[in-house]
Amino acid sequence: MKKVFAIALTALLLVGMLAGCSSAKKEVLTVALSPDFAPMEFVDATKTGQDKYVGFDVSLAKYIAEELGMELEIKPMSFDACQTAVGLGNVDMSISGFSWTEDRAENYNLSDYYHAGDNEDEQTLITLAENAGKYETVESLAGLKVGAQTASLQESLCKEQLPDCELVVVADLTTALMQLRNGDFDVLAVAKGNGDAIIANNSDIAPSGFFFEVDEKYTGNVVLLNKESDELTAKVNEILAKAEAAGLYITWYDEAKATAGIEVSYDDAGNELS
Repeated sequence: MKKVFAIALTALLLVGMLAGCSSAKKEVLTVALSPDFAPMEFVDATKTGQDKYVGFDVSLAKYIAEELGMELEIKPMSFDACQTAVGLGNVDMSISGFSWTEDRAENYNLSDYYHAGDNEDEQTLITLAENAGKYETVESLAGLKVGAQTASLQESLCKEQLPDCELVVVADLTTALMQLRNGDFDVLAVAKGNGDAIIANNSDIAPSGFFFEVDEKYTGNVVLLNKESDELTAKVNEILAKAEAAGLYITWYDEAKATAGIEVSYDDAGNELS
């Protein structure tokens, strides 16, 4: 009888230990991103698994997960699919270089702004190196085809400021670069930081010389969350404020640019040279 009792007690203790291990396991924070947007989020081919996703937004996602006491799981998908996934509640949030727009403000919970260096301060057009500096004005672009990622700020800017161009929407920027080379369009609309990364890694691509007019409300980035996620949104805003106060944004952005192959130089006063 004692032996049976001892076995039963051992079994109960084992169940208790397993339950303790289970309860200690961290909850998972799922974050959608489109890893075709260096230096914000892109793939480091030298790494594998979740570690292969790098960039400013990946550093931010890791920081948010750590502050929430959760384990990060990155869900890579196309830029427009990121937004759909948030709306359907398939992921907790998306951190993928999103600018504020009226449509997003109506359909999602948006975090407070965070600022990744100069990435969103300027929006521009890139083109083939043979056409460098050729398309610097609205007039010089008239009648041309311009590519822009679907559901992006760049798509909206093209519609607003380049009415005489034929807009070609693309699903992802990696494919868009191939389309630019193939002549599917003459120029590609990108955030300047993204354009710098593309040009740094592709000798056949160059600046067009054209810059969009960008309202101040578009110069920061926001995290997209579901409309039902008020509590999580509030926590994210607190974490963003903490990261900014700690000066982490500039560190993450410099690291992301270095990983993306963007050379950074400074003047004697320590100011970054564009």
